[in-house]
Amino acid sequence: MCKFIFVTGGVVSGLGKGITAASLGRLLKCRGLKVTSQKLDPYMNIDPGTMSPFQHGEVFVTDDGAETDLDLGHYERFIDENLGKYSNLTSGRVYWNVLSKERNGDYLGQTVQIIPHVTNEIKDFILKNAQDADVGIVEIGGTIGDIESQPFLEAIRQLALEVGRRNCLFIHVCLVPYISGSDEFKSKPTQHSVKELMSVGIHPDIIVARCDKEIPDEIRKKISLFCNVSPDCVINNTTCKSLYEVPLMLHAQNMDDVVCRDLGIEKATDYEALAAWSKMVETIHNRQGEVQVALVGKYVKLHDSYLSIVESLNHASFLVGKNIKIKWVDSDSVTDESAEEIFSDCSGIILPGGFGQRGIEGMISSCRYAREHKVPYFGICLGMQIAVIEFARSVLGFKDANSREFDETCSHPVIDLMKNQEGVIMGGTMRLGTYPCKVKGGSLLEKAYASDLIHERHRHRYEFNNDYREKMTESGLIISGTSPDGSLVEAVEVAGQFHVGVQFHPEFKSRPNKPSPLFVEFLKACL
Repeated sequence: MCKFIFVTGGVVSGLGKGITAASLGRLLKCRGLKVTSQKLDPYMNIDPGTMSPFQHGEVFVTDDGAETDLDLGHYERFIDENLGKYSNLTSGRVYWNVLSKERNGDYLGQTVQIIPHVTNEIKDFILKNAQDADVGIVEIGGTIGDIESQPFLEAIRQLALEVGRRNCLFIHVCLVPYISGSDEFKSKPTQHSVKELMSVGIHPDIIVARCDKEIPDEIRKKISLFCNVSPDCVINNTTCKSLYEVPLMLHAQNMDDVVCRDLGIEKATDYEALAAWSKMVETIHNRQGEVQVALVGKYVKLHDSYLSIVESLNHASFLVGKNIKIKWVDSDSVTDESAEEIFSDCSGIILPGGFGQRGIEGMISSCRYAREHKVPYFGICLGMQIAVIEFARSVLGFKDANSREFDETCSHPVIDLMKNQEGVIMGGTMRLGTYPCKVKGGSLLEKAYASDLIHERHRHRYEFNNDYREKMTESGLIISGTSPDGSLVEAVEVAGQFHVGVQFHPEFKSRPNKPSPLFVEFLKACL
């Protein structure tokens, strides 16, 4: 039977439940266990796909095309397992499924209620995600006391009863604030948070105390006494220089030993695997020098909007041995006249994905500056489309070249709507998930991947317009990646420099110990 670990949070959001869950997953993998992770989000959206990046951050896409919470990116990067459509569940999805079943007559005329119908739907999702796994780690979004999360808490309370308490563990992550004026650590917020959790029938087995400083033993003992957990079950989670240090910090406090003891797991630690992770962290700290890269985006006010790209740049920097410094550039601020001043201190320019017309002209100016000044350029998704538009305007002379997304009346729509997407609604209608890409021999793409066929994840609605393929290639644009049948353009390059655009999102498959090849080549070009 799969063992379940439920991770809840209290007091405030943003304490690092996701990193705690991901780090524990890494430690359990180091014990030879097959681990899967899941995020339960209380918001009423069906998925994050149509949510503003300013509110929610990036949308992470899985191999099977699910648009999910950004925490799934952390899970994949730490446990090195590809997650899927059952790895993220929202209240919106739960109620959608329940109401669809009611309309379909699946409940045979029953009165549909939160208990048992909604909670059963949640439990079913948890069990489906845990198939074939030794341990399923489930994070409940939000904080204890939120109205929205109550059905999820009730569902995991019921599931613990059904699978047996020996097969289930509750971890509660909560804040221990430090008051600098009086030089005191305060345990009361944790005590109140645990009390709130217990009021819904859940008693935490492990308390992860989040604080910027190491918590004194007397505070840990106080939390142990007042929250009714063993002293070794109060784990100190302090702020680390790198988030990839967190598994080592938790291991140093024997958290994985405590978890395995309480769940009756006898697997021994693979110290070679743990040593390899420790060596990677040492590499992170031993980087010398710095390379500055401009990230030109539409949502730079919230850096989490580009979380996987930031982490992929970090992963590549571990390999090349340089610290990465990101210069955040709002695309609205870039013009042909201001580009020199903005990018003169940058060794490379990266343009990520995005939607909508705002800031597009600034992105085109950024791309033009990179191409004309031979500054390494890496365009991802929208960034590839921008490279095509800029090439059509500057090289082919099509001054009004554009994407149909931004200008429906332009005479040269070099980027156009996918034919099977015309007239459809916004949510869940994009090209999503992993697709194969045939790589052109002798290209930068082939140099990076050392393969003539790759598989990467997509999230987009518009494509390169094949009506312009011949004109583009005759003028020097290299089409370095296509779909296996050649019908879709997946990657473009400009000869003689690192000027690469890819329609896919390589950042979604990058790992700290296995960085994305394209990000590595981009940083090498920057150096």
